[in-house]
Amino acid sequence: MGQTPGILETVFRARGLTKTYTSGDVAVHALRGLDLEIAAREVVVLLGPSGSGKSTLLNIMGGLDHATSGSLFFRDVDLTNLDDRGLTAYRRRHVGFVFQFYNLVPSLTAYENVALVTEIAEHPMHPDEALALVGLESRIDHFPAQLSGGEQQRVAIARAIAKRPDVLLCDEPTGALDSKTGIIVIEALLGINAQLGTTTLIITHNATIQGVADRVLSFADGQISAIHKNEARRAAAELIW
Repeated sequence: MGQTPGILETVFRARGLTKTYTSGDVAVHALRGLDLEIAAREVVVLLGPSGSGKSTLLNIMGGLDHATSGSLFFRDVDLTNLDDRGLTAYRRRHVGFVFQFYNLVPSLTAYENVALVTEIAEHPMHPDEALALVGLESRIDHFPAQLSGGEQQRVAIARAIAKRPDVLLCDEPTGALDSKTGIIVIEALLGINAQLGTTTLIITHNATIQGVADRVLSFADGQISAIHKNEARRAAAELIW
């Protein structure tokens, strides 16, 4: 059973959040006055078509981009008031990222790719421990070219969680994978959430994945069009797509 938002600490709180991009004389409104709260330890799936604002929101939550107006708090820190240096420190201490493409260094082993993060983190776990959490303890000395797509994505997850982030932001983490491999990756993300209590947000175009979430946020035209709470989270192994 998923946790009910409000019982646990609120990790993110957005009020009137907007993001406008300008291209010549054309203004593109990526976020339009969005209000949102995310609780600690939640697994939240973000659904919606391309251009609906999902990735823009994740980028602002992750400190990769600035909002145009409104507020976004991480605990008691208003991220919209931080400069680039402050956002860099926030990302380094609190946020792990997983993207559709793995962005591993080809010349480094799985162990070495994870170690890149642990060298700059304040209280990292050992690379062996991070790789064991995603089931790759037997593949630590393999290079990316020697790993399957799903294994490479799990190395990317291990790299993201090795610094013990409070929040894991995942943008289409199964987008380049077949269903069997995608389920293994989702299992890894849910395992991290269960074992480390990492608040996890997952952007996906695959509506099937919403069953594993505590809540599902549907996006349209830069706003949250619907919020659905799952009474019980499904196991990744139950998913079919």
